[in-house]
Amino acid sequence: MKLNKYIDHTLLSPDATEAQVEEVIKQAIDNHFHTVMINPYWVAKTHKALEGTDVVTATVIGFPLGATTTAAKVFETEQAIKDGVDEVDMVMNIGEMKGKNYDKVADDIKKVVKVAHNANKVAKVIIETALLTDDEITKASKIVADAGADFVKTSTGFSTRGAAVHDVELMSAVTKDTTTEVKASGGIHTTEEAEAMINAGATRLGVSHSMQVIGKE
Repeated sequence: MKLNKYIDHTLLSPDATEAQVEEVIKQAIDNHFHTVMINPYWVAKTHKALEGTDVVTATVIGFPLGATTTAAKVFETEQAIKDGVDEVDMVMNIGEMKGKNYDKVADDIKKVVKVAHNANKVAKVIIETALLTDDEITKASKIVADAGADFVKTSTGFSTRGAAVHDVELMSAVTKDTTTEVKASGGIHTTEEAEAMINAGATRLGVSHSMQVIGKE
């Protein structure tokens, strides 16, 4: 299985330096990954560096907790678009999801998705499966799909665990007849783990250890 184009080559460490961002960009270009996924501060630099390549720029919104206001998430999205982003991965309001305030969860998502789609950008929604029950994963995936997001995504990589095959199976069961796809992210370190996520229904992978996953490290 050729994994390169499944991969969002990810560097979201709070201590990531400019030199490390440049190295991730180079690796993505050389290996034809789908995106470079970096924090919002690095979007403009990354977008410029990727011009003329087959790799696009992605960033995170409301990251990593999802507990910023909707207005802040919308502003972050608008700023990222101005800086040249192609794809945004927002974190849903996990606390409101746990509290069963589903209308508030949906409204938060819809407003970010609308901004992204109005600019012809891809919108993904991180539901942080590590903090949800199976029923909540299913419900959250439906909310994301109903909101028209392009992807529902498992994890930030900053919680108690990353993606699990079971999570992806639950999410895929919800989205299989919709236009929403599944992104597995967090804790994917090997080719075998990556392929297991794809076999479970993921069409995109968020990976920090991309070189290892494609067998070049």
